[in-house]
Amino acid sequence: MEAGSTPVDLLAGASLNPKPKIVVILGASGSGKSKLAIDLGFHFPIEIINADSMQVYRGLDVLTNKVPVHEQKGIPHHLLGTISPNVEFTAKDFRDSAMQLIDEIWSRNCLPVIVGGTNYYIQALVSRFLLDEHADYLPGDNEKDDSELGPTSTNCDYSYSRLKDIDPVAADRIHPNDQRKIKQYLSLYSQFSVLPSKFFQGNTMQNWGRAVNLKYDCCFICVDASLPALDQYVNHRVDCMVSSGLLSEVRDIYISNADYTRGLRQAIGVREFEDFLRYWNSEHESSFACPELFQENMRLILDSVGNDRPKFKLEEAIEKVKLNTRRLVRRQRRRLSRLEELFGWNIHFIDVTECLQCASDSLWTANVVEPSVSIIKSFMDETGTSESAIGGCKEIKLAQKDLWTRYVCQACGNKELRGEHEWEQHKQGRSHRKRASKIKRSCLLHMVRAG
Repeated sequence: MEAGSTPVDLLAGASLNPKPKIVVILGASGSGKSKLAIDLGFHFPIEIINADSMQVYRGLDVLTNKVPVHEQKGIPHHLLGTISPNVEFTAKDFRDSAMQLIDEIWSRNCLPVIVGGTNYYIQALVSRFLLDEHADYLPGDNEKDDSELGPTSTNCDYSYSRLKDIDPVAADRIHPNDQRKIKQYLSLYSQFSVLPSKFFQGNTMQNWGRAVNLKYDCCFICVDASLPALDQYVNHRVDCMVSSGLLSEVRDIYISNADYTRGLRQAIGVREFEDFLRYWNSEHESSFACPELFQENMRLILDSVGNDRPKFKLEEAIEKVKLNTRRLVRRQRRRLSRLEELFGWNIHFIDVTECLQCASDSLWTANVVEPSVSIIKSFMDETGTSESAIGGCKEIKLAQKDLWTRYVCQACGNKELRGEHEWEQHKQGRSHRKRASKIKRSCLLHMVRAG
């Protein structure tokens, strides 16, 4: 920042940019995204927009690790615990809400900071249109509802088999039970007589998600750490959640054989406890109905010596939460790598490994906050179309990349991968290499015995 300038001066200069400037803080679960965003509020006039697909819902504050009000330090937070837990808040819903919020935040001369680990939310927001929402990839800027996109008669055949007959390439891209996308693809074909696969491989796939075509002037900061450090921190965080009332939260929304594919019940830590809660409800119905008694019983089980059935089932559920969270961390990291490699996003990586291993405020400030502040100041000083959003971006031609071909890995139980990039990433994975090596050794042994 120049001598005598203030954060508000920087924002005033940034408003001259034809693209609105936003800061996006990315990173895997447990890396410290929210903490960094709040700390930035001491250096810039900011408002935070939550981009975590589970934290947007009301409820399960402990399980979803929402920042408590007293830790928000007066920084306005948006889309944090505001959505009904029983509805599906899609990427399109997030995009529409966040776009309006960004305009409002800028009107208050504040800097919008988008924070969250749900990368498809962020992609939906910063891209000029949504890849799988036909209302957004049709020509022109006017949005249309479903009724304008082809026939809506109940007699219409919106079946997977019909899509497969019309466009087997598009059908191969989606799951046979994904009725929403099946209807979208068939409506597109009915309205415009264009095969969905041809449309995707043309204009849409060529432009979608590329750094040079982003809707906003973005400063991407990724809070990163080594996998061992993240794994250790995630395990510790789950233990802290259990101590802070996670089990009582899950008990409050427990429904036997619930739908875990919609709303808040998709959160890691809900389905994992279903078997234990079903068992405990059947054996101890009276204590299950009393929140205080239930919480006390859970504490006694975990503190007990020995390994009886209740303790075994409860500890098994907790380990599942830890395992699935660690798996989520790996998926998030792979997707971030894809955004950088495949779409050309210029992401500034901030290593927090040492901070996760040693809880030190001074270390966090020196290693994380100060470098991030420096990055944002440089970003805010830039005028015109910022090259920071596309800096170092290679001329990636997505239309030439294989994003459609279905690959089946027999070594990994016929697991399906979409596109050459996913296939190459899968082949480099440790699990695939171990299985492939085992199969190769088995074949060699068989050949030796046969010979």
